[in-house]
Amino acid sequence: MKFRVILEPSEEGGYTVIVPSLPGCVSEGNTREEALKNIREAIGLYLEPVDDDLSFSPDSEQLEIAL
Repeated sequence: MKFRVILEPSEEGGYTVIVPSLPGCVSEGNTREEALKNIREAIGLYLEPVDDDLSFSPDSEQLEIAL
């Protein structure tokens, strides 16, 4: 699986990495390599299923909407 990431230098030094297709998935590192290593880990954690994600009340509906 491939994701496009935005790597930008931080004013304080180091780098910030953002994954536009995964809202809130952001990481940092002191070097480019560290920042990219950290964002790989962050993506893995972001995509990891959580038990709460699969538990819904009996009254829940699943819908699809178009924008």
